[in-house]
Amino acid sequence: MPFLAGITEGLKALGINLPSLLAQLVNFTVLLVVLYFLAYKPVLRLLDERRRRIQEGLQASEEAKRRLAEAEQEVKAQLDRARQESQALISQAQQVAARIQEEARAQARQEAEQLLARARSEIEMERDAAISQLRQEFADLTIRAAERVIRRSLDREAHRRLIEETLAEAPLGDGGGDRGA
Repeated sequence: MPFLAGITEGLKALGINLPSLLAQLVNFTVLLVVLYFLAYKPVLRLLDERRRRIQEGLQASEEAKRRLAEAEQEVKAQLDRARQESQALISQAQQVAARIQEEARAQARQEAEQLLARARSEIEMERDAAISQLRQEFADLTIRAAERVIRRSLDREAHRRLIEETLAEAPLGDGGGDRGA
């Protein structure tokens, strides 16, 4: 063991006490084992737990992103449906407006035709009245003229009938016929 003795004396020359060094190495090893079980393992457990929570957080984040994307898709689909429904309502309202306009036009045409028919009827009645009055005046004028010509009074009623019959036979624009004399 001269080799160990040489190492021991070399270590003493350096100021290192071998039994003290061995004791410190044993103490250090025991301390490492104790720290391994009391500190290192719990720290590793805490780190593993933290890694697991971070992983769960990332997964939850990914799930939230996926749900957000689905929600955005659903909102987009709902907006598209709402646009289609609004377009359908607008189209329907336009059709109703067109139908109401057409009905109003038809009613206006009908009222115009009624007014025109009434106006024609009134014009015809006024024309007939004017013709009748003209015949009456013409008959009176003819009788007065005949009275003056023959200088005596004629039977007015007989002459009136004679003149009206003559006028009814003559074309005066009403197609003949007596309408109100």
